[in-house]
Amino acid sequence: QVQLVESGGGLVQAGGSLRLSCAPSTRTSETYYMAWFRQVPEKEREFVASISFIRTYYADAVKGRFTVSRGNARNLVHLQMNNLMSEDTAVYYCAADTRGRGQPPYNLTENFDIWGQGTQVTVSA
Repeated sequence: QVQLVESGGGLVQAGGSLRLSCAPSTRTSETYYMAWFRQVPEKEREFVASISFIRTYYADAVKGRFTVSRGNARNLVHLQMNNLMSEDTAVYYCAADTRGRGQPPYNLTENFDIWGQGTQVTVSA
């Protein structure tokens, strides 16, 4: 089964930028709905952004600051994060809906069946 590999997390000062990437471990034959979620300790995983074949969707907390996009390889996705704030500190996970169960804005965790291992993003004040 394909796995998702995330990269690009790290430590950044408030107001700075980071770019996360998520790539499938093997070549895939179909294009999936993809999304980014984030989680902090003792809280539920929350939706950040998603991308269908051509449309993008964002949580209100990141709208205007984050941009999700597809790369050249199938199911390679990026999350460009600008003007980062301390409240963006979290472990970020990418996810794939390989069964096509999701509906716009593709923000429900239960519709995503493949998850990456997570990458830590820490924003210092």
